[in-house]
Amino acid sequence: MDPVRNPFAPGAGSKPPELAGRDAIIDDATIALKRVMIGRHARSQMLLGLRGTGKTVLLNAIENVAEDVGYLTSIIEAPEDKALTELLYPRIQQVLRKLSLVEAAKAKSHDAMKALRSFASVFKIEMGDFSLSVDPAPGVADSGNLEYDLSDMFVAVGIAAKAAGKGWCLLIDEVQYLKEEELAALIVAIHRIGQKELPVIFFGAGLPQLAGLSGDAKSYAERLFAYPKVGALDSVAATQAVQGPIDEEEEAITPDALRKIVEITEGYPYFLQEWGFQAWNTADQSPIDTGDIEVSTEAALKRLDDGFFQVRFDRLTPKEREYVIAMSELGKGPYRSSEIAEQLGEAPNKLGPRRAQIIAKGMIYSPQYGDIDFTVPMFDDYLRRNWKLSG
Repeated sequence: MDPVRNPFAPGAGSKPPELAGRDAIIDDATIALKRVMIGRHARSQMLLGLRGTGKTVLLNAIENVAEDVGYLTSIIEAPEDKALTELLYPRIQQVLRKLSLVEAAKAKSHDAMKALRSFASVFKIEMGDFSLSVDPAPGVADSGNLEYDLSDMFVAVGIAAKAAGKGWCLLIDEVQYLKEEELAALIVAIHRIGQKELPVIFFGAGLPQLAGLSGDAKSYAERLFAYPKVGALDSVAATQAVQGPIDEEEEAITPDALRKIVEITEGYPYFLQEWGFQAWNTADQSPIDTGDIEVSTEAALKRLDDGFFQVRFDRLTPKEREYVIAMSELGKGPYRSSEIAEQLGEAPNKLGPRRAQIIAKGMIYSPQYGDIDFTVPMFDDYLRRNWKLSG
């Protein structure tokens, strides 16, 4: 089969040809966007899920919907080593420049730019090519307290957007990497714009522990956000995610081959794309059959081992690697912390800091008290294939 026509797109955040099984999440986001735009209350949302479940793809889809219904959008990814203020400054500056082109919003946009200049100065943000030719606004977004100043900035943008008949939609991926004080300030700012009924809404995405982190940052976060779960697709949606693109190309796959892909991938969207991609390239002709799946599985696992899994494993220190390998040797998760300690031959209380570091790196999380599991589906299989505890 022609690899040039291969419809599958396995990649970080790459939009799949068939966005199957996510209609409810997109519909809820659409309703929230439309309600906020007309001044009605709607909760901002935090998409929660493991790696490879398509959270980034969904954020991009929600961004497209937001633009269609009249929002200016800002989408960023929260890295582990950069301040939220630095990430937000150029995005807010771009939004305000666009709003300033609307005659009815010129004055309010100018006020917001002055606030942004104050914000940049107090948090020592390198403005570079994004410098603003306005004076700072005394007493606005210049206290040096991030909770107060970020709220001031969001309100200023919201007022300018409302004057323009627009909305502002902020989307942040990998929210779990924000520092606690940054997450707290973001929550306070979102709470404030909701109280003032301004056309500003937030969509975030992150690992499952994000709900707990939000609650730790501000106790009312549980009521402020909706937390849609982005998990593996059910068998119907997983089947459609593979069969749909193949049908679109007027090719075919046998029912047994489809079932095999869904079974191997456990319905995780990233893996469905990987197996679909490899199966297409393996098959000499249509229909793709179970023999093609058997051959393509070897290629898919090698590509995952050398890329998707390996880059995550490489981020761990030798001692952290020992910990996750010990987890994998216990079989499928979730795992009790005491069982991992026993596997390593160490006292459970001594492993706490190591476990905390691995959680901070986004490799494991606690689905419930006392339990640990991988944030990357099938990572335990990868470890068992390639690694074992020394000695």
